Formats: sequence, structure tokens, C-alpha cells
Amino acid sequence: MLQSAVQDVVIVGGGTAGWMAAAMLSRAFGRLVNVRLIESDEIGAVGVGEATIPTMLAMNQFLGFDENEMMRASEATFKLGIEFVDWARLGDRYSHQFGPFGKPLDILPFYQYWLRAHLEGAGGSLWDFSLNDLAARANRFARVDEIPGAGLEGITYAFQFDAALYGAFLRRLAESRGVQRTEGRIVRVNQRGEDGFIVSLCLASGEVISGDLFIDCSGFRALLIEGALRSGFEDWSQWLACDSAWAVACASAGPLTPYTRATARPAGWQWRIPLQHRIGNGYVFSSRFVDPDEARAALMANLDGAPLGEPRRLRFAAGRRATSWIKNCVSIGLASGFLEPLESTSIHLAQTGITRLLVNFPDKGFNPVEIAEYNRQSRREYEVVRDFIILHYKATQRTDTPFWNHVRTMEIPDSLARKIAFFREHGRVLSEPDDLFKEMSWVQVLLGQGIVPRAASRLADTLSPDDLNDVLASLRTIYQRAGAQLPRHEDYIGANCRAVRLAAT
Repeated sequence: MLQSAVQDVVIVGGGTAGWMAAAMLSRAFGRLVNVRLIESDEIGAVGVGEATIPTMLAMNQFLGFDENEMMRASEATFKLGIEFVDWARLGDRYSHQFGPFGKPLDILPFYQYWLRAHLEGAGGSLWDFSLNDLAARANRFARVDEIPGAGLEGITYAFQFDAALYGAFLRRLAESRGVQRTEGRIVRVNQRGEDGFIVSLCLASGEVISGDLFIDCSGFRALLIEGALRSGFEDWSQWLACDSAWAVACASAGPLTPYTRATARPAGWQWRIPLQHRIGNGYVFSSRFVDPDEARAALMANLDGAPLGEPRRLRFAAGRRATSWIKNCVSIGLASGFLEPLESTSIHLAQTGITRLLVNFPDKGFNPVEIAEYNRQSRREYEVVRDFIILHYKATQRTDTPFWNHVRTMEIPDSLARKIAFFREHGRVLSEPDDLFKEMSWVQVLLGQGIVPRAASRLADTLSPDDLNDVLASLRTIYQRAGAQLPRHEDYIGANCRAVRLAAT
């Protein structure tokens, strides 16, 4: 058994995905596996996403580092959710908040009782029953596991950080656990003649690096999974029309907001991600519907502060590799696929890809049954995330530009069409236990963009109108009081995880 164990793992590419893979492998296996990472300083990182979702906390705990230390190192802020502006109609806004809403009553989710009240002309806003939303609107934050004395969950959070600094933090962690970094540019991939397995990589320096398992984190180039193994690419641009982005940082301005903002623009959308030392901005757009120079001008005209450099253009195609794992090569991150950063899923998809690899870690036999299951799970995860992102475009009433007319009227995957149709009836959500986006994520976007069910669940009728009003009023008061007691976001950061560079200015 030991003779067949994979011992030498070679990671191609650094950046967030590469160093995340290195850190997780070294944490999982220690010295049982030799991990070597090859990256070239000549090749820059893409870095289109600097915001995360709460699943990242599980990875942080697994890696075993202090969260405040990570935040100082990456000049991070906390993230409670995403605010969407002008997506349903011009002038509209809603939030996709992390964490629970209200409190389940018996076997029925809370939002079903709220929906009943809403359809009867009462209930107020669903977001009044989210501590995350109340905190976000007031620019407040604290790590709160539960609301004292109320039996209600507290704050659910993620992070907004500098991706380059976060990658450097992971590199230091991985190297301290034995990962070896090699600087160099790969010029040839050597494959075994009889079966096409990768044997070694040749660097421009002449060095040859061999391995048992190769992890492709080479970004859009997909040097191994596509360049050598010809995986193929499933293009999803018929549903996700955006193919470019301009990205630029600007100086901080105004309060330090604990959320990301996505503002719809005439041919796409603009992100705003506040960090401790700057604001990250970008305009994701479709070059079919707007001239790139016009998109660049629109981005620069909508910055909160002075630009900190010239905007950089990124080109991409929405979709995924037809096969994520081929022979002895697994693709992670952008090498595996790309979905625009509308819901901050890029880092999550890399994280789950690595986790799935660890759970299904092979021996040198590379069992095709295990590889097929890895690929099945990867495909399904990408498709579920894809559908959730498409929903934001399809569920719009905007008719003011050709782009929004196109996405509003386009055909959508059957899997998404079923979800929308199912929700329209009684507000129920079709989902599986392992789906990334849970019930309340779908409910927020569907309701936020104007898809209101014709009725609530019949079980919601078990409460009398007076009892229902009392429950809603009591919960609303509890959330308002809890939100008012939270400190300001910037004060909480200052007391716990202020970046050293900022503390010295």
C-alpha cells in the first residue's frame, strides 16, 4: 500500500488558488506528502475577486491560523453580504445577506410566515428580520454568535481583502509547513507515452521537476488541464454575456462599509469592495453591448475616491472545463472554470475543489471511479452557482438598454426555470443539502428582484392574524435592539485587526 501512495505533488501556479492548495495540502498531510509549487514572477495574478463568502471560515479553522492575524496581513474588512443596486429596476436596491432571517416556527421556515403577512398587506420588509442587514445599513459589526436571551443566531460574516496580500499570507504559512517554492517558467510538459499521464515539467532554466500528482492553478492559461490534456471548455456565454472587466483601486471615502456593492450598469455591473487601505472597483461588461473605452469611462466616473493607478482590462469566457480531473492532473481555480464575481464565489470554488481533492486523495493507481465522482460533484457545483448568477440577470424588469433587454428575454437552463416556476407558486425553493446557496439566498434574490409567490405555504395559516403580528413585532424589536448595540465596523477593526501599515499613518 505504501509503495502506491502519492508522495510528490506539484502545483503549477501561485496566486490565491495555488497557495491555498499548498497550505491545505501541507496542513492535511504534513511531511507525508512532498508539496512543490512552481510559479513565475513574470506572470501576474488575475485577482478579479477580493470578496469572500462565509464558507471561508471553515478553511481558516482547518488551516489553524489566527483570524485577526490574517486580516491584518491582508488589510481586510468584514463582509455581511452584498447590496444590489438597480438590478430589478432603476432606483431599486436590495441585499443578499449572510445568516438567518427570523426564527423557524415548528417545521416551517420563518420567511413563509412573513410571506403570508406580506401577501395580506402587512409584515414590513423581510430584511428587518436579519441582524446582518440591520448591521450593514448602519455600518456596524461585531463577532456575535447569538443574540443574548433571544434564542436567535447572531452575525454571519465573511471577508473583503487584498487578494495579493492574502496569497502572500498563505505562502508564508505553507512554506513554514514544508512547501517548496520554485521560481520558473514552464516550457514543456512531459507525458508518459502509453497513457498520457504527466511525468514531469521542464522549466526555462533547464530544470526538470517530476511528480506523482499535478495540480493546475495556472489561471486562464490552464497550462496542464487544457494545454497538455485537452479537457475542453463548456462555454456558458449564452446565459452569461459579460466577457470583460475593467478593474481599478481608488482611495477610501466615507464610512468603512461591511458589505460589497454590485451596481447594475447599462451593459453589466460594477463592484465596490471596501478594504482597510483602499476600495476595489471593477466594471464587468459585455463587449457585445458596450465599447470597452465607454465601459472604462463609466467605471472611472463612478469611483468614490481618486483612482490609485490606471484601470486594467481582463478578458474571460464564462464556463468550466469539460473535465476538472484528468489522469493525474486536477485543475483548481480559474484553470477549472470562471464565473463572474457577482456572488464572490471564485475563492469558494477553489476551496471546495481542494477540499474535494483531499477527501478523494488518490494513490498512484488513480482509480477512474473516484476521478469520475470528483468530476460529477465539480460539474454539479459549478452548475448550481451558474444558475444562481443567471437568476440576477433573468429576474429583471429593466428595458432601458439592449443588454438588459437581452438578459431579460433570453432562454435559461431548465434547472433554473424549474426553480423560478416552483417558487412562484408557494414560495418554496428547490435545493439539495450540498448546494452552496441555501434557501434564504434564493429567497432574497427572487424577492429582491420582484418575483413574488402567489401564496405562502398552507402551514403558515396555522397562526391567527393577531399571533402572527405579535411574533413579527417581537422579532423586529429584538433585531433592532441587537443591531443598535453593535460597534461601528471601523471601530471594531481598529480594536481587533487593524493593519500595521495603517496604524503607522
